[in-house]
Amino acid sequence: MIQIKPLGFPWTTQDPFLFCAFHKDDYPKGNGDLGPDGSYLNGRNLGSDFGGKDGFSMYHGQSVPGFPSHPHRGFETITIAEKGMVDHSDSLGAAGRFGNGDVQWMTAGKGVQHAEMFPLLKEEEENPLVLFQIWLNLPRKSKMVDPHFAMLWHENIPVHIHTDNNGNNTKVNVICGRIGDIDIDGIAPDSWAANPYNEVAVWTIEMDAHATWTLPVASASANRSLYYYEGNGLRFDTQLTTAGHYIEAEADQAYTITNGDQPSKLLFLQGKPIGEPVAQYGPFVMNSNQEIQQAMMDYQQTQFGGWPWSGPDHTHGKEVGRFAKHADGRLEEK
Repeated sequence: MIQIKPLGFPWTTQDPFLFCAFHKDDYPKGNGDLGPDGSYLNGRNLGSDFGGKDGFSMYHGQSVPGFPSHPHRGFETITIAEKGMVDHSDSLGAAGRFGNGDVQWMTAGKGVQHAEMFPLLKEEEENPLVLFQIWLNLPRKSKMVDPHFAMLWHENIPVHIHTDNNGNNTKVNVICGRIGDIDIDGIAPDSWAANPYNEVAVWTIEMDAHATWTLPVASASANRSLYYYEGNGLRFDTQLTTAGHYIEAEADQAYTITNGDQPSKLLFLQGKPIGEPVAQYGPFVMNSNQEIQQAMMDYQQTQFGGWPWSGPDHTHGKEVGRFAKHADGRLEEK
Protein backbone atom coordinates (compact mmCIF):
# COMPACT_ATOMS: atom_id res chain seq x y z
CA MET A 1 0.00 0.00 0.00
CA ILE A 2 1.01 3.59 -0.67
CA GLN A 3 -0.48 6.48 1.26
CA ILE A 4 0.09 10.08 0.12
CA LYS A 5 -0.90 12.85 2.52
CA PRO A 6 -0.42 16.64 2.72
CA LEU A 7 2.36 17.98 4.91
CA GLY A 8 1.47 20.04 7.97
CA PHE A 9 3.60 21.55 10.72
CA PRO A 10 5.29 19.69 12.18
CA TRP A 11 5.61 16.83 9.71
CA THR A 12 3.98 13.58 10.80
CA THR A 13 6.37 10.65 11.22
CA GLN A 14 6.17 6.95 12.03
CA ASP A 15 7.70 5.06 14.98
CA PRO A 16 10.65 5.21 15.85
CA PHE A 17 10.47 8.90 14.86
CA LEU A 18 8.31 11.38 16.79
CA PHE A 19 8.00 14.23 14.27
CA CYS A 20 10.01 16.45 11.94
CA ALA A 21 9.96 20.24 12.16
CA PHE A 22 10.77 21.83 8.79
CA HIS A 23 11.90 25.45 8.79
CA LYS A 24 12.23 27.47 5.57
CA ASP A 25 12.87 31.13 6.29
CA ASP A 26 13.97 33.84 3.87
CA TYR A 27 15.91 35.85 6.41
CA PRO A 28 17.04 39.31 5.22
CA LYS A 29 20.48 40.88 5.46
CA GLY A 30 21.98 40.91 8.94
CA ASN A 31 22.08 44.06 11.06
CA GLY A 32 25.63 43.55 12.36
CA ASP A 33 24.41 41.97 15.61
CA LEU A 34 23.33 38.65 14.02
CA GLY A 35 19.67 39.67 13.76
CA PRO A 36 17.51 41.28 11.07
CA ASP A 37 17.17 45.01 10.65
CA GLY A 38 14.92 46.46 13.35
CA SER A 39 12.20 47.44 10.91
CA TYR A 40 11.55 43.76 10.26
CA LEU A 41 10.67 43.24 13.92
CA ASN A 42 7.73 45.63 13.87
CA GLY A 43 4.36 43.95 14.20
CA ARG A 44 5.76 40.65 15.44
CA ASN A 45 4.89 38.76 18.60
CA LEU A 46 8.54 38.47 19.60
CA GLY A 47 9.28 35.48 21.78
CA SER A 48 6.50 33.51 20.11
CA ASP A 49 6.64 34.39 16.41
CA PHE A 50 5.79 31.55 14.06
CA GLY A 51 3.80 33.78 11.70
CA GLY A 52 6.08 33.90 8.67
CA LYS A 53 5.72 37.68 8.26
CA ASP A 54 7.93 38.95 5.40
CA GLY A 55 8.80 35.33 4.61
CA PHE A 56 10.40 34.38 7.92
CA SER A 57 9.72 33.72 11.60
CA MET A 58 11.71 34.78 14.66
CA TYR A 59 10.38 31.74 16.59
CA HIS A 60 11.25 32.35 20.24
CA GLY A 61 14.07 34.80 19.50
CA GLN A 62 13.81 38.43 20.56
CA SER A 63 16.65 39.92 18.47
CA VAL A 64 18.27 36.86 16.83
CA PRO A 65 15.89 34.26 15.38
CA GLY A 66 15.86 30.80 16.89
CA PHE A 67 15.12 28.85 20.02
CA PRO A 68 16.72 30.12 23.26
CA SER A 69 17.57 27.67 26.05
CA HIS A 70 15.02 24.90 26.63
CA PRO A 71 15.22 21.39 28.11
CA HIS A 72 14.91 17.92 26.59
CA ARG A 73 14.75 14.41 28.02
CA GLY A 74 14.13 10.94 26.63
CA PHE A 75 14.80 11.23 22.88
CA GLU A 76 17.25 12.48 20.23
CA THR A 77 17.30 15.43 17.85
CA ILE A 78 18.77 15.18 14.36
CA THR A 79 19.24 18.70 13.00
CA ILE A 80 19.94 18.93 9.27
CA ALA A 81 21.00 22.47 8.32
CA GLU A 82 20.60 22.35 4.55
CA LYS A 83 21.07 26.10 4.18
CA GLY A 84 21.97 28.80 6.71
CA MET A 85 23.75 28.59 10.05
CA VAL A 86 22.88 27.34 13.55
CA ASP A 87 24.55 28.32 16.84
CA HIS A 88 24.34 25.56 19.47
CA SER A 89 24.99 26.04 23.20
CA ASP A 90 24.06 23.64 25.99
CA SER A 91 23.98 23.12 29.74
CA LEU A 92 27.02 20.82 29.66
CA GLY A 93 29.20 23.64 28.32
CA ALA A 94 29.25 22.25 24.80
CA ALA A 95 28.78 24.58 21.85
CA GLY A 96 29.01 24.77 18.09
CA ARG A 97 28.27 26.60 14.87
CA PHE A 98 27.21 24.52 11.89
CA GLY A 99 25.28 24.83 8.67
CA ASN A 100 25.10 24.68 4.87
CA GLY A 101 24.80 20.90 4.79
CA ASP A 102 26.12 19.98 8.26
CA VAL A 103 24.13 17.75 10.63
CA GLN A 104 24.07 17.64 14.44
CA TRP A 105 22.92 14.43 16.17
CA MET A 106 22.11 15.03 19.84
CA THR A 107 21.04 12.44 22.40
CA ALA A 108 19.18 14.25 25.18
CA GLY A 109 19.02 11.13 27.34
CA LYS A 110 18.49 11.89 31.02
CA GLY A 111 18.37 15.62 30.39
CA VAL A 112 20.05 18.59 28.76
CA GLN A 113 19.26 22.23 28.09
CA HIS A 114 20.29 23.67 24.76
CA ALA A 115 19.79 26.73 22.58
CA GLU A 116 19.54 26.75 18.78
CA MET A 117 19.90 30.23 17.34
CA PHE A 118 20.03 31.21 13.66
CA PRO A 119 22.66 33.98 13.32
CA LEU A 120 22.32 36.25 10.29
CA LEU A 121 26.02 36.47 9.51
CA LYS A 122 25.79 38.06 6.06
CA GLU A 123 25.30 41.83 6.09
CA GLU A 124 25.54 42.45 2.33
CA GLU A 125 23.12 39.74 1.19
CA GLU A 126 20.17 37.72 2.45
CA ASN A 127 20.49 34.83 4.93
CA PRO A 128 18.07 32.07 3.79
CA LEU A 129 17.55 29.12 6.17
CA VAL A 130 16.38 25.62 5.30
CA LEU A 131 16.46 23.27 8.29
CA PHE A 132 14.96 19.98 9.41
CA GLN A 133 14.83 18.92 13.04
CA ILE A 134 13.86 15.28 13.39
CA TRP A 135 12.93 13.85 16.78
CA LEU A 136 13.98 10.20 17.08
CA ASN A 137 12.63 8.35 20.10
CA LEU A 138 14.79 6.43 22.57
CA PRO A 139 13.71 3.03 23.89
CA ARG A 140 12.91 2.70 27.59
CA LYS A 141 16.33 1.23 28.38
CA SER A 142 18.11 4.29 26.95
CA LYS A 143 15.95 7.20 28.07
CA MET A 144 18.20 8.02 31.02
CA VAL A 145 21.61 7.67 29.35
CA ASP A 146 24.14 10.49 29.52
CA PRO A 147 23.61 13.28 26.96
CA HIS A 148 25.80 13.20 23.87
CA PHE A 149 26.18 15.06 20.61
CA ALA A 150 28.08 14.43 17.41
CA MET A 151 28.69 16.55 14.34
CA LEU A 152 28.44 15.24 10.81
CA TRP A 153 30.24 17.87 8.75
CA HIS A 154 28.91 18.09 5.23
CA GLU A 155 32.33 17.37 3.73
CA ASN A 156 32.25 13.95 5.42
CA ILE A 157 28.65 12.88 4.79
CA PRO A 158 28.70 9.95 2.32
CA VAL A 159 26.89 10.42 -0.98
CA HIS A 160 25.32 7.68 -3.09
CA ILE A 161 24.70 8.64 -6.73
CA HIS A 162 22.49 6.67 -9.09
CA THR A 163 22.58 7.50 -12.80
CA ASP A 164 19.60 6.26 -14.80
CA ASN A 165 19.58 5.06 -18.41
CA ASN A 166 19.11 8.62 -19.66
CA GLY A 167 22.05 10.01 -17.70
CA ASN A 168 19.94 11.74 -15.04
CA ASN A 169 21.24 11.58 -11.47
CA THR A 170 19.67 10.90 -8.10
CA LYS A 171 21.93 12.01 -5.25
CA VAL A 172 21.39 10.49 -1.78
CA ASN A 173 23.12 12.14 1.20
CA VAL A 174 23.40 9.32 3.75
CA ILE A 175 23.18 10.74 7.27
CA CYS A 176 22.38 7.31 8.66
CA GLY A 177 21.63 3.91 7.15
CA ARG A 178 22.71 1.60 4.36
CA ILE A 179 22.65 2.04 0.62
CA GLY A 180 25.05 0.56 -1.91
CA ASP A 181 28.43 0.26 -0.22
CA ILE A 182 27.63 2.96 2.36
CA ASP A 183 26.95 1.78 5.93
CA ILE A 184 26.42 4.41 8.66
CA ASP A 185 24.93 3.49 12.05
CA GLY A 186 27.37 4.33 14.87
CA ILE A 187 26.77 8.07 15.19
CA ALA A 188 25.36 8.06 18.74
CA PRO A 189 26.21 5.08 20.97
CA ASP A 190 22.85 4.80 22.77
CA SER A 191 20.63 5.54 19.78
CA TRP A 192 17.98 3.20 18.36
CA ALA A 193 19.93 3.82 15.15
CA ALA A 194 23.13 2.35 16.62
CA ASN A 195 21.87 -1.22 16.15
CA PRO A 196 21.91 -2.19 12.44
CA TYR A 197 19.02 -4.59 13.10
CA ASN A 198 16.71 -1.57 13.53
CA GLU A 199 17.35 -0.43 9.92
CA VAL A 200 17.20 3.27 10.77
CA ALA A 201 17.89 5.45 7.75
CA VAL A 202 17.92 9.23 7.39
CA TRP A 203 18.63 10.48 3.86
CA THR A 204 18.20 13.69 1.92
CA ILE A 205 17.55 13.05 -1.77
CA GLU A 206 18.09 15.33 -4.76
CA MET A 207 16.74 14.23 -8.15
CA ASP A 208 17.60 15.75 -11.50
CA ALA A 209 14.73 16.66 -13.80
CA HIS A 210 13.31 13.48 -15.38
CA ALA A 211 15.50 11.24 -13.17
CA THR A 212 14.26 7.74 -12.37
CA TRP A 213 15.33 5.82 -9.26
CA THR A 214 14.14 2.67 -7.53
CA LEU A 215 14.16 2.67 -3.73
CA PRO A 216 16.23 -0.16 -2.21
CA VAL A 217 14.19 -2.61 -0.17
CA ALA A 218 14.32 -3.16 3.59
CA SER A 219 12.46 -5.47 5.98
CA ALA A 220 8.67 -5.62 5.88
CA SER A 221 8.58 -4.64 9.58
CA ALA A 222 10.33 -1.28 8.99
CA ASN A 223 8.36 1.95 8.66
CA ARG A 224 9.24 4.13 5.67
CA SER A 225 8.25 7.72 4.82
CA LEU A 226 9.35 10.17 2.13
CA TYR A 227 8.74 13.91 2.44
CA TYR A 228 8.53 15.78 -0.87
CA TYR A 229 9.34 19.40 -0.11
CA GLU A 230 10.72 20.92 -3.32
CA GLY A 231 9.89 20.33 -6.99
CA ASN A 232 6.98 20.52 -9.40
CA GLY A 233 5.72 16.94 -9.38
CA LEU A 234 6.85 13.33 -9.51
CA ARG A 235 5.42 9.86 -9.86
CA PHE A 236 5.84 7.40 -7.00
CA ASP A 237 5.27 3.98 -8.51
CA THR A 238 1.93 4.58 -10.28
CA GLN A 239 0.76 7.58 -8.25
CA LEU A 240 1.37 11.22 -9.08
CA THR A 241 2.12 13.70 -6.29
CA THR A 242 3.23 17.29 -5.85
CA ALA A 243 5.59 19.03 -3.44
CA GLY A 244 4.05 19.53 -0.01
CA HIS A 245 3.07 15.89 0.45
CA TYR A 246 4.55 12.87 2.19
CA ILE A 247 4.42 9.24 1.21
CA GLU A 248 4.12 6.22 3.50
CA ALA A 249 5.12 3.05 1.67
CA GLU A 250 5.94 -0.57 2.41
CA ALA A 251 9.66 -0.91 3.07
CA ASP A 252 10.01 -4.33 1.41
CA GLN A 253 8.70 -3.11 -1.96
CA ALA A 254 11.02 -1.74 -4.68
CA TYR A 255 9.00 1.34 -5.63
CA THR A 256 10.26 3.48 -8.50
CA ILE A 257 10.30 7.29 -8.35
CA THR A 258 10.10 9.18 -11.64
CA ASN A 259 10.76 12.90 -11.34
CA GLY A 260 9.07 15.67 -13.29
CA ASP A 261 10.69 18.37 -15.43
CA GLN A 262 12.36 20.25 -12.57
CA PRO A 263 14.83 19.12 -9.87
CA SER A 264 13.17 17.68 -6.74
CA LYS A 265 14.22 17.31 -3.11
CA LEU A 266 12.96 14.77 -0.58
CA LEU A 267 13.68 13.68 2.98
CA PHE A 268 13.64 9.93 3.66
CA LEU A 269 13.04 8.40 7.11
CA GLN A 270 13.00 4.69 7.88
CA GLY A 271 13.27 2.42 10.91
CA LYS A 272 11.83 -0.53 12.71
CA PRO A 273 9.36 0.65 15.37
CA ILE A 274 10.34 0.74 19.03
CA GLY A 275 6.80 -0.32 19.86
CA GLU A 276 6.67 1.10 23.40
CA PRO A 277 4.16 3.52 24.97
CA VAL A 278 4.93 7.18 24.27
CA ALA A 279 4.13 9.88 26.82
CA GLN A 280 5.06 13.37 25.65
CA TYR A 281 4.75 16.74 27.31
CA GLY A 282 6.48 19.51 25.39
CA PRO A 283 10.22 18.79 25.39
CA PHE A 284 10.01 15.56 27.42
CA VAL A 285 9.31 12.14 25.87
CA MET A 286 8.98 9.19 28.23
CA ASN A 287 6.91 6.00 28.54
CA SER A 288 4.38 7.10 31.16
CA ASN A 289 2.79 10.22 32.63
CA GLN A 290 4.48 9.46 35.94
CA GLU A 291 7.87 9.63 34.21
CA ILE A 292 6.85 12.94 32.62
CA GLN A 293 6.03 14.32 36.07
CA GLN A 294 9.42 13.13 37.32
CA ALA A 295 11.16 14.79 34.37
CA MET A 296 9.47 18.10 35.17
CA MET A 297 10.46 17.84 38.84
CA ASP A 298 14.05 16.93 37.97
CA TYR A 299 14.32 19.90 35.63
CA GLN A 300 12.90 22.29 38.24
CA GLN A 301 15.41 21.04 40.82
CA THR A 302 18.56 20.66 38.68
CA GLN A 303 18.00 22.69 35.49
CA PHE A 304 19.78 19.70 33.89
CA GLY A 305 23.13 21.18 34.85
CA GLY A 306 22.27 24.87 34.79
CA TRP A 307 23.07 27.39 32.08
CA PRO A 308 26.74 28.44 31.84
CA TRP A 309 26.22 31.06 29.11
CA SER A 310 25.65 34.82 29.26
CA GLY A 311 22.02 34.60 28.15
CA PRO A 312 19.39 32.11 27.01
CA ASP A 313 19.87 33.16 23.35
CA HIS A 314 23.67 32.81 23.36
CA THR A 315 25.45 33.17 20.00
CA HIS A 316 29.09 32.88 19.01
CA GLY A 317 30.02 36.19 17.41
CA LYS A 318 30.30 37.45 13.85
CA GLU A 319 33.80 36.23 13.02
CA VAL A 320 33.53 32.65 14.31
CA GLY A 321 33.56 29.86 11.75
CA ARG A 322 32.10 26.36 11.89
CA PHE A 323 33.16 24.48 15.02
CA ALA A 324 32.06 22.04 17.69
CA LYS A 325 33.26 22.16 21.30
CA HIS A 326 32.26 19.04 23.21
CA ALA A 327 31.56 18.78 26.93
CA ASP A 328 34.89 16.99 27.47
CA GLY A 329 36.77 19.93 25.93
CA ARG A 330 37.42 18.28 22.58
CA LEU A 331 37.35 20.88 19.79
CA GLU A 332 36.52 20.42 16.13
CA GLU A 333 37.08 23.32 13.73
CA LYS A 334 36.18 23.46 10.05
